[in-house]
Order: sequence, then C-alpha cells, then structure tokens
Amino acid sequence: MFLFSGFGVLNGVMQVRPATRDDLLAIVEIYNDAVLNTTASYDYEPHSMEQRVAWFEAHEQKRQPVFVAVENSTVLGWSSLSSFRERIGYRFTVENSVYVDAKHRGRGVGAALMVPLLESAQTLGMRAIIAAIDAQNETSIRLHARFGFVTVGHFKQVGFKFGRWLDVVYMERLLKNEA
Repeated sequence: MFLFSGFGVLNGVMQVRPATRDDLLAIVEIYNDAVLNTTASYDYEPHSMEQRVAWFEAHEQKRQPVFVAVENSTVLGWSSLSSFRERIGYRFTVENSVYVDAKHRGRGVGAALMVPLLESAQTLGMRAIIAAIDAQNETSIRLHARFGFVTVGHFKQVGFKFGRWLDVVYMERLLKNEA
C-alpha cells in the first residue's frame, strides 16, 4: 500500500492502494464521465458494470495492477497497467491508464497514481510503459513528462470524437529491466 500526503487533496491524507471489486462502481463512473465529456478516451459509449468486472478479472488473471486513490472512502481516481499488444514479443511492454474524477483534478491525484504504476512495472520485469494520449490533453502530457516519459510519436487525425478529428501522442518510459 502506498500513502501520500502533501498533494493538496482536500485537507486529509490521500491513500493509493490496489483496487478491489468494491471500487469498481467508482472506477466505471470515473471512466464513463471521461467517455461522455472528454477525449481522454476515444470510446463513445459508457461501459457497463459487467464490462468493468470482466476488465478487472482479466487484469487480475494477467497480474496487471489496478490502483485507486482514496480519501475518506471516496475514490478520487484510478490507474492501471494493461497489455500493450497481445503478441509474445511485446510481453515486456505495458500501456498505462490514469483517470481522475472531474471534481478532484488539479490536486495531485494523477501524480500519486503514477508512482505505484512505475514501481509495479519495474517489479513485474517490464521494459517499457507506453501512454497513448490525446494530443490536446496537455495536463496528461505534462504529467507523463514529469515521470520521465518522452514523446516517441504523434499520429495525425487517427481518432474521431465529438465531430472532429483527433491527434494522438505516444509517450514512452523505458525501465531498467531487460529480457
């Protein structure tokens, strides 16, 4: 379990810990808000609780971590590591996701959620973490850069949402592990 304070989240202590099934309702609500109101996800339709349960079970089966930031029993955000690609040659590369509840953005929640992702990737023997970020999401790009991610690609107009074409920036963080 990871404990953080001093991030300015309300007046208490924010706790970052592995997610449990009890957190899935908050996780799906945070994700669905991003789907409906932002370009952080290029999904169009909100996920059902059944979809999120299947996602969580797949992460458990593959030993891919999911974390939540919690304060006073309220989930402020979540993060996860997922397979980058399913082909065997990519087995040492993961993709990260970080989502913060709209009411708690700008308070250091995303940064707190990045720390255990990096530690977990290292512990799991990963070589690289990839982040696919909407090119206009400057907050996420700055967050990833702060944690050592570098831009390795910029794809023009590969996404379409809210009636417009969207660019995607790929960022990468190499870890010290080697195959």
